[in-house]
Amino acid sequence: MKSYSNRYVLIYSAVLLGAAALLLSVVAVTLRPRQQHNEDVGRKQMILRAAGIVSTAESAETLYAENISETSLGEGLPAYRYGDKHIIALHGKGLWGPIWGYMCFDKEWNVCGAVFDHKGETPGLGGNIATDEFASRFIGKSCVDSTGFVPIALKKRASKESRHEVDAISGGTMTSNGVSEMLRECLEPYKTAMTKQYR
Repeated sequence: MKSYSNRYVLIYSAVLLGAAALLLSVVAVTLRPRQQHNEDVGRKQMILRAAGIVSTAESAETLYAENISETSLGEGLPAYRYGDKHIIALHGKGLWGPIWGYMCFDKEWNVCGAVFDHKGETPGLGGNIATDEFASRFIGKSCVDSTGFVPIALKKRASKESRHEVDAISGGTMTSNGVSEMLRECLEPYKTAMTKQYR
C-alpha cells in the first residue's frame, strides 16, 4: 500500500477545501438574486394577506403593484397604503428566534387584517402565530383610544370587551410575550398619526 507524507496530505486537504469553498461561494453568489426575489415575493404576499388579498407566488407582484403603494406616516415611519387603509410592518423576537408580521388598520385605526410568521417557534405552540386563526384574533382591536396610545397585548383569558387585549397562545407564553413586545415597540412610533383623530 502506497503511503503519503504528512506534507502531501496537508497540501491535498488544503486544495480540496479551497476548491469546495470556491464552489460554494460561486453557488451562493449565483443563487442570491433568486433568493432575494423569492424573499421579496414572500414579503409582498404577506402584505397582501394583511390587506385581505389572496395571492400566489405567480400573482403576488401584479396584485401588489395594482393595490399597494409605499408611503410614510412621518419622518422615518414607513407604511403601505391600500385604499384608505395603512399596513405597518412588525418585527421582533420570539422564544427561539425572529418573529415578524404586518398589521392593516382602517382609517379609524382599528385592526382590519393581520399576518404573522416566525423562524423557529415550537410547532403547535408558539408556531401557531403563523395561523389564520391566531391572526383573526386581532380583527377589530385597536392600539389607541381617547387616552392616547394603548398597546395591544396578548393575555391569558383576555377580556372580550377590551379593544386592546388578545387571547395569548396556549402553551406559548414566551412567544405571546414576544408578540406583545413586538406590537408595542413597532406601533408606538406611529402614535402621533394614530391619535390624530382624538386631538
